[in-house]
Amino acid sequence: MKIYIDGIFYEEKDAKISVFDHGLLYGDGVFEGIRFYQGKVFRLQEHIDRLFDSARSICLQPPLPKEKIIDAALETIRCNKLNDGYIRLLITRGIGNLGLNPAHCPHPTVIIIADSIQLYPSEIYEKGLKVVTCATRRVSAAALSPMVKSLNYLNNIMAKIEAVQAGAGEGLMLNEQGFVAECTADNVFIIKNGKILTPKVGAGALAGITRAVIFELASNLGIPLQEADITRHEVFVADECFLTGTAAEVISMVELDSRPIGEGVPGPITQRLTHEFRQLTQRTGTTIY
Repeated sequence: MKIYIDGIFYEEKDAKISVFDHGLLYGDGVFEGIRFYQGKVFRLQEHIDRLFDSARSICLQPPLPKEKIIDAALETIRCNKLNDGYIRLLITRGIGNLGLNPAHCPHPTVIIIADSIQLYPSEIYEKGLKVVTCATRRVSAAALSPMVKSLNYLNNIMAKIEAVQAGAGEGLMLNEQGFVAECTADNVFIIKNGKILTPKVGAGALAGITRAVIFELASNLGIPLQEADITRHEVFVADECFLTGTAAEVISMVELDSRPIGEGVPGPITQRLTHEFRQLTQRTGTTIY
């Protein structure tokens, strides 16, 4: 595997950053996870736009313009001779001293990794995912905007630990008001009486790229979709539920806190959206080779 760090490709064993990089010391930086299918990168421009928006929100100036970052991401895939896989693209604050002040980090670091990925086993996509509600609440939007995809994922990690300890595949996170925000790594959608509902971004949900694709697909299929405050009760009584994310793609959630959702199997609307999403990923994207 060859990994891009600040314009140079390194073998995996040689890919290193300084222990004084504030991305390591403080989780100070931003990242994107991006998928590519059959030689095409899916929604690359949208991911790069969000990366730069996250960076701007935390006063981090990327050392390269968007076009150069895109070129570097594509070249990383080519160097690894991949047709299908996942890109992890990071911009850290860079090397500084042991203090918090980012002004002492003059040169941000760009890291790009391209590899294969499968977040869940194939049988989980067929049967659906079991989820538990986590005691760990989503960080308040008043403290840190959920729109910032930062390197500090401790909040999500602590919730993920709860889910793993409970034997679940994912963990549902609530916000301070008790409304559903998102899962530890995925956006949440419920379906009731043919209508799709998903938490508002202001409730603590990341405005996911795959989430936005579902909005498009639902519109094309004539399925009503609305952002709303969602309670656990509404998840319990939903006809269907599914999760979305770049790594997870679209996956049915069939159980919450040991209670079956709907019939306890992937529902027809979820299956239709999953099919349409997979078809879209095969048809569209930025050509790599």
